[in-house]
Amino acid sequence: MPDYTASRTPTVPGATDGDEQLRLLAVELAEAAAAHVRARRPQVFAADGPVDGAVATKGHVTDPVTVVDTESEQLIRALLAERRPADAILGEEGGGDVGATAPGAITWIVDPIDGTVNFLYGLPGYAISVAAVRDGQPVAGAVVDVATATTYSAARGGGARSVTADGTATTLACATEDSLDVALVGTGFAYGRARRASQARVLTEVLPRIRDIRRLGAAAMDLCHVAAGRLDAYYEHGLNAWDWAAGALIAAEAGAVVRVPAVTVGGAEGELTVVAAPGVAAELTALLDRAGAFTPLPD
Repeated sequence: MPDYTASRTPTVPGATDGDEQLRLLAVELAEAAAAHVRARRPQVFAADGPVDGAVATKGHVTDPVTVVDTESEQLIRALLAERRPADAILGEEGGGDVGATAPGAITWIVDPIDGTVNFLYGLPGYAISVAAVRDGQPVAGAVVDVATATTYSAARGGGARSVTADGTATTLACATEDSLDVALVGTGFAYGRARRASQARVLTEVLPRIRDIRRLGAAAMDLCHVAAGRLDAYYEHGLNAWDWAAGALIAAEAGAVVRVPAVTVGGAEGELTVVAAPGVAAELTALLDRAGAFTPLPD
């Protein structure tokens, strides 16, 4: 499993102008989509339930997709067609091929609503995730928490930041905790029953050895919580590139140790993503290894 680390260090001179411009565009795209999603939810999910045809399912009956997911991705694709028509796009709903681009070319990886179950139920904790990838590595990305209108973003080598709805900007830095015993760890669970059962077995090994576990329901947001120091670590099997591409870069630029699959590896292969503050990363990795978590859990 490839490692991806981009923690800020004195040897990193800062983001290139090109990557910074990509970050700004990722922010623009994600914020435009977030505004659309925020406006559409009360229109699509009225007090007496969703409008006809608003919700369908994908590979599992527990895996929903809504008309707003589709609209959000279409909006991002349309904006990219205007701004960078030569770039490739990989989206959760519209597909694409991140491995088909020429060396040095940019592919945009888009999750139009990460945390669709939360969105469906009206629970806070769903986000728009947009990342620019070059040669298999995220170089810029933005994640927007739709409910709070908080934007998290990073460019490779340029650090990570958040901006709240009132314009308050914060440089992100992950937690300084150095003991796994008191670490708050996020995780997530698959839609398929067999993988869920295996994830539950891993959790029984992890939970007694940490402060507590959190399952918030949106991987991109979990990664931003690690970047902001609200979680000490996060792990999950079976993420797709659109789940982690922007958030992993943001966490790495905030100082986290990041281990992710290649962007070409699909979630069905069941590889493990681990993102942790430096002080607990080695302990967590060893614990997950003892629990057998580095064995992929295919869907």
